[in-house]
Amino acid sequence: MIIPWKELEAETLNSLIESFVLREGTDYGEQERSFADKIADVRRQLESGEAVLVWSELHETVNIMPRKAIRS
Repeated sequence: MIIPWKELEAETLNSLIESFVLREGTDYGEQERSFADKIADVRRQLESGEAVLVWSELHETVNIMPRKAIRS
């Protein structure tokens, strides 16, 4: 189930994004990106609709995923 990010408290959304960034450890190529830059990227992706918050009933967790990876 997709969770509308705009309906979350700012602190909750920030915590979810920070947790996601710490968990993912994504390789950004030759130039390392700061934690703040990575958070800003994820927030931008949520705001643009590229990424969505997804609730998993099976695992009782929230994750951030690319919209295109979600089955309609």
